[in-house]
Amino acid sequence: MDKLSVMHAFRRIVERGSFSRAAEDLGVSPALLSREIKLLEESLGSTLLTRTTRSMSLTDAGRLYYDEAAGILDAVSGVETRIRDGAGAVRGHLRVNASSSFGQTVIAPFLPGFLQAYPDLRLTLSMDDRVVDMVEGGFDVSIRIRSAMPDSALVARKIGTMRQRIFAAPDYLARAGAPERPQDIPTHPVIGFLLADHLTHWSLEGPEGTVSVALDPQVRVGNSLVLRDLLIAGQGIGTLPDFVSNAPEARGDLVRVLPEWELPAPVIFAVTASRLGMDARVTAFLDHLRAALRG
Repeated sequence: MDKLSVMHAFRRIVERGSFSRAAEDLGVSPALLSREIKLLEESLGSTLLTRTTRSMSLTDAGRLYYDEAAGILDAVSGVETRIRDGAGAVRGHLRVNASSSFGQTVIAPFLPGFLQAYPDLRLTLSMDDRVVDMVEGGFDVSIRIRSAMPDSALVARKIGTMRQRIFAAPDYLARAGAPERPQDIPTHPVIGFLLADHLTHWSLEGPEGTVSVALDPQVRVGNSLVLRDLLIAGQGIGTLPDFVSNAPEARGDLVRVLPEWELPAPVIFAVTASRLGMDARVTAFLDHLRAALRG
């Protein structure tokens, strides 16, 4: 039984006041409508309509069903109208969530061009280093970086990968000496990323395979831009994602430590709440984001 079709038929019967007039409107036989309503009543375990040869009236259950069905059908119709009217149009309000470091170093630089390309778009960019409830927060898309996404009702699409490598300032290494192998890292002050799953344990991949290193970071911070600045200031050794490390490494403010070793590459996910696909706003945003990651 197609519930929406039956709701529509029931609504038409009530509003037209008879099976025959509703059947004429819907292009079906009164007998077919009668069977559908009987099946509906059986599935609900309640009588919705009382009928005599001359009249028809709603029971209390029928009135409740009619009111709720009418609301559902009107809501569905409204959604379909809005989608048809806005199909392919990049306008309205786009709400994006990302970590502070990713938002500042990757998203912010392409926003002027993105907003210029879509002048009818309103944008809210929320930056939070902790994972937020995107449904409760009302976000259309959330950018998350992790090795894998847990099973949930959310839809995660891979849009890129990043590299996670070990860095220190040149003056720190000149003063303290550079580690020669992964096992030497715990002898140095380590600055850890508080929200990472590798805060106290680095699983490094390199020429000898995978080596595990247990750590107790002397300093722990919850923002990778702060971690970067502490490393540049010569406070020790730490790991950084490439979108944070690229610029200071190019300037010579940071250098690779154990350059043949790095942590497993996390994945950059675009997370949405709907399995029905992305609308034009989210698609346009992710197209610009992918271009920024390639660049």
